[in-house]
Amino acid sequence: MKVEIEPIKPLVGGIVRVDKAHLCDQQVVEAVLEALEERGVLVFPQISVSDEEQLAFTDSLGGRVNFSRYAGPVPGADASTSDVYKLTLDKKINTEPDYVLGTFFWHMDGVTLDIPPPKATMLSARALSAEGGATEFANLYAAYEKLPEDEKREIDGLRAIHTIEASVRPVYGHPPQERIDRWRRMAAPMEHPLVWTHANGRKSLILGSHADGLVGWPGPHGRAVLWRLQQWAAQPDFIYRHKWQIGDLLIWNNPGMMHRVVPYTDTRRVMHRTVIAGKEKPGTVAPAESMAKMLEPIG
Repeated sequence: MKVEIEPIKPLVGGIVRVDKAHLCDQQVVEAVLEALEERGVLVFPQISVSDEEQLAFTDSLGGRVNFSRYAGPVPGADASTSDVYKLTLDKKINTEPDYVLGTFFWHMDGVTLDIPPPKATMLSARALSAEGGATEFANLYAAYEKLPEDEKREIDGLRAIHTIEASVRPVYGHPPQERIDRWRRMAAPMEHPLVWTHANGRKSLILGSHADGLVGWPGPHGRAVLWRLQQWAAQPDFIYRHKWQIGDLLIWNNPGMMHRVVPYTDTRRVMHRTVIAGKEKPGTVAPAESMAKMLEPIG
């Protein structure tokens, strides 16, 4: 057998044992794709891939995403290695730390852009911080499946507004207008179902700091529902926390997982990210009337 996958927790996580030379073998690719659906996040301990090996593995799992095509220049993109993104607070590499600091809060990749959210995200550890920097993953399939039936009925059919502005707002607290204008120019608000019914029939929640309100609801009322569900999804049974070692490679099922980084300040920490293209697109650009209701003053 070329690949072995060991569960980490009952509802989330798997450790993959495979020789790096066989990463792109069809048998390994099929096993990884199946395990991504079942386990949510997969760990390849200290496998130490190069950028070229990481891109080849990315392509074998479904092809890559170049975010610069949709959102303009992406901080940390390395022109010498196309489609590899360096996640770091080092200002020599990343001149816009907002987006890395925004990863300290629960989020999903790609849901603020008018594209199919990525099928999976791949991250390899190149340099680590002295403190902090672990990454947590929450299983949004399990979070939906374990909801009481009456709560499932209550949220069935609800739709949420997701924006870049909301995802980065916690970084500033009270951002200057120049920043707000910049975020709003990057991408239009997106409207997604709160419960995503996938092509295979499974259901998961779409949650994260980018979820800014519910369509047709006053802002505070919608956010209260979203934050309550986020707290539910972040309970210990649904979470795997990964403490990185140099050379670790992680892949997670982006449509079914939200993730966040334990805060750190060390600018030496560098992760290399590649993104596997998705095919399912649950949402659309939010119509102006959806935004207007959410932004109406209360009282």
